[in-house]
Order: sequence, then C-alpha cells, then structure tokens
Amino acid sequence: MTERIVVVGAALLDDGRLLAARRSAPPELAGRWELPGGKVEPGESPEDALVRELREELGVEAEVVERVPGEWPLKAPYVLQVWTARPRTGSPGPEPLQDHDALRWLTPDRLWDVDWLDQDVPAVREVVAHLL
Repeated sequence: MTERIVVVGAALLDDGRLLAARRSAPPELAGRWELPGGKVEPGESPEDALVRELREELGVEAEVVERVPGEWPLKAPYVLQVWTARPRTGSPGPEPLQDHDALRWLTPDRLWDVDWLDQDVPAVREVVAHLL
C-alpha cells in the first residue's frame, strides 16, 4: 500500500470572510481558486506545515484554530486536510507571493462567485457548514 501524503489547506478566516487564492501555476490549474496551503514535509506536523505554507505563499503569519472535519482525495497518493486559521495580530495582510496571482476575501454570500478547484469544493462546503 502506498503511503499517503497529506496536503494541508487553510480556511483562513478574518471578520467572517474566507480567503480564496487564484492559482497561477501549473497551467492546468491556472485561473482557478483554492484554499491556500501545500504538502506536509517529513517530520512536520500538519499545523506547522499550514503556518509555513501561509508564510511562504502569502507572507502572512497565521494561527491555526481547528481541523475541519473530513479529508478529500487528490491525485494519488495525496489527500487534502483543511484547518481553519486566522491572521496573527500585527501580521501583514496576505499577498499572492507564490503559485497565485490574486486573492479574494469572500463573505458567506459570495463564496461561490469564484471558480474553485474541483478538489476544493467539498472542503469549502464543509467549512461553510461548520464554521461560517
């Protein structure tokens, strides 16, 4: 059995809004929106990976709050797990630094205004159902 690799996604919340990030690469994903995040490195906890990825991709210092129930299969052997997080007090606002060319803060009534990546749709639904 192939060992699965966890990809962490951030449901970054601020003032009742969810951050969406538009992919700029790879070409097959460019222009679609996702929850920012990335792979958990060997020896790293998912929570630490989430903080690291948000710093690297968006330049934001974040505090992990809680795991969103469920996990979603990606291309084998990857699986998506999502945590809620919030920007730390005093952290600069997020900017699209790596792999993204735009960011949007979405209010609950505007969550479906963006073209989410297929694999992120069930995770966003779970965030909405439990947190917003």
